[in-house]
Amino acid sequence: MRRAIAAALLAPLLMGAAAPVLVPDVSSRDVRIAYSFTGADLLLFGAILYPGGRVPQGDRPAEIVVVVKGPPESIVVREKEKVAGIWVNADRMRYRSAPSFYAIASSRPLAAIVDDRTRAIYELGLGSLQLSPAAGTSAKDQARFAAGFVDLRRRAGLYREEPDAVEITDDVLYRATITIPARVPVGRFTAETFLIRDGRVLAAAVREIDIRKSGFERFVATAADQASVLYGLVAVILSVGFGWAAGTLWRRF
Repeated sequence: MRRAIAAALLAPLLMGAAAPVLVPDVSSRDVRIAYSFTGADLLLFGAILYPGGRVPQGDRPAEIVVVVKGPPESIVVREKEKVAGIWVNADRMRYRSAPSFYAIASSRPLAAIVDDRTRAIYELGLGSLQLSPAAGTSAKDQARFAAGFVDLRRRAGLYREEPDAVEITDDVLYRATITIPARVPVGRFTAETFLIRDGRVLAAAVREIDIRKSGFERFVATAADQASVLYGLVAVILSVGFGWAAGTLWRRF
């Protein structure tokens, strides 16, 4: 009896010890944006460490899903309506926490890897994002605005899904490339890697990526944030000065 109780208590620990472990990394953890920045390709790679160094045998191999997220932001989405031939703002929706950037790559299409419930829990895919809309809105309106918001971000290159983009070698090594567009927001990003087998998430790991401005762009952004009054005065003075110089040259020539 005591042995049975001890075995029952130790079973979760033994199962946890037998779980595989992900060892992920990224090609660059510090991406700097200068005036000539036109985008970058971020390589995410790593290894799967199985207990005893043996890859489990089965009909369905392990799958890898990689998600890169930008810092969350509060945003208002406005819906335009044509009134008397003029486009005006009709309705709007405020999202308290929406990722400023979202890209997901997987070894196979998500629908073939996990079910809807698992996708919703781990926010795997554009259709499973938890956008935190304002309260008091009907489910129909939330779905309409969410679809419009995701479509706008997708067309801007800030949201993307890339099925079959993760390459797995010998069921141990994996790699994927995520494109960072030129219009990417700055801040701390996260690169999440999920190991999935038979529809279950067996392991997950996170790496952080800093995307920030550098050079003159960083100086301007810091000045606007930390000394807004002085920044505004300098901007006005420069505008007046350039306008006066342009007028003087125009009169002479």
